[in-house]
Amino acid sequence: MIPVDGGISLDENELQWSFVRSSGPGGQNVNKVSTAVQLRFDAARSPSLPEEVRVRLLRLAGKRVAGEGVVVIEARRHRSQEQNRRDALDRLVDLIRRASSRPKPRRKTRPTGASRRRRLERKRRRGEIKRRRGPVRGDEE
Repeated sequence: MIPVDGGISLDENELQWSFVRSSGPGGQNVNKVSTAVQLRFDAARSPSLPEEVRVRLLRLAGKRVAGEGVVVIEARRHRSQEQNRRDALDRLVDLIRRASSRPKPRRKTRPTGASRRRRLERKRRRGEIKRRRGPVRGDEE
């Protein structure tokens, strides 16, 4: 079991790992060893996640969601497979942690009377400056 947050923990059987060759630095190693990691987590069918966390997770994951609610995380920052595995798992756990915290509800606020007056006064001043930029009207005889 992988502890995530509070009462949420993931079963390791819910994670699917696949390894591919990574691009970038690594010398001969990059052509031989599959160091890049692709972690798949089926969030839509996971029994470990409460419904509200599942909905927020799928929304937070965005373009990392493939098909039927499967979150795919690719890690290729490091040269070793083990470090990339750890990186992918840490990123998934962080994503689930962020999804498990409830967003603070937004409360409507209104501008204060003083801030309204200041805004209107700035608009008046600015309008006056622009009005003065017009052509000079002198005595036309």
